[in-house]
Amino acid sequence: MINVKTIGLIGGMSWESTAAYYRLINEMTAEALGGLHSAKIVVVSIDYHDLERLQATSDWITAGEILARTGEQAQAAGAEMMLICSNTMHKVAHAVVDRISVPLVHIGEATAHCLIANGVTTIGLLGTRYTMCQDFYTGLLEEMGLEVILPESSSINMVNSVIFNELRHGVINDESRENYRKVIESMKQRGAQAVVLGCTEVGLLVNEATSPLPVYNTTRIHAHAAVHRSLADEKNCRLPRL
Repeated sequence: MINVKTIGLIGGMSWESTAAYYRLINEMTAEALGGLHSAKIVVVSIDYHDLERLQATSDWITAGEILARTGEQAQAAGAEMMLICSNTMHKVAHAVVDRISVPLVHIGEATAHCLIANGVTTIGLLGTRYTMCQDFYTGLLEEMGLEVILPESSSINMVNSVIFNELRHGVINDESRENYRKVIESMKQRGAQAVVLGCTEVGLLVNEATSPLPVYNTTRIHAHAAVHRSLADEKNCRLPRL
C-alpha cells in the first residue's frame, strides 16, 4: 500500500485555477509514483460570486469565516493538509488555521522558499490589487528576505482589471498579454530578477515564452509543495520536479 497523505483544496476562487491545481497535483503524483497512480484529494469549492462581494466591501471577517468553514468540511472529509487555492485569500489564512488541526501549506511561504533556493532576491509581483498593495502577502515575502517590486501605480488598475474581468471568466486576450509583458519589462528595468505570478489565474496569460523575466508560477509551486508533503513518508517514489 502506497503511503500518501490526502490533500485538501479550498477551491472555487476561481474554478479555473482550482482545476489547474487538481491537474498539477495529479500529474506530479503520477510522475513521482509511476503506473496509474493519482493523488488523494478532497476539493470543497466556494461560490466565488459571494466571496468577491465580500472582498469588494473589505468584509474580510465574513470571508474568513466562509473559508474556515470550508476548511473544516475538507478536513472532515479526510484532508490531512490544507491548501487555499488563491493568493488573495491567504489574507484570511489565519482564520482557516484557527479552525483546522491539519497543516496549512501557505502559498507565499512555498514561493519564497523556492525563490531563495534558486538564488533570487528581488522579484516583480503580479496579482490582484489586494495581493499587490496589502501587506499580508508582500510583507511575508519581505520578512523571508525578498525585495518586492510592484507595477507602476498607473499599471496596477490594468493588472487587477484583467484578472477580474477577463481571466476569471476564462478569457485570454492577446492585448492583455502584451500589456502584462510591458509591465514585466518595466519591473525588470527597475531591478527585478524574476516575476512572481501572485494570482492563480495569471499563469493562464503569462509564461516563460512571453515574459522578459523568469516566471515563478505560484499555482505550480503551491501544488508542488503539497505533493512533496503528501509523499514525504513514501520511500518508493521519485519526488516530482518543479
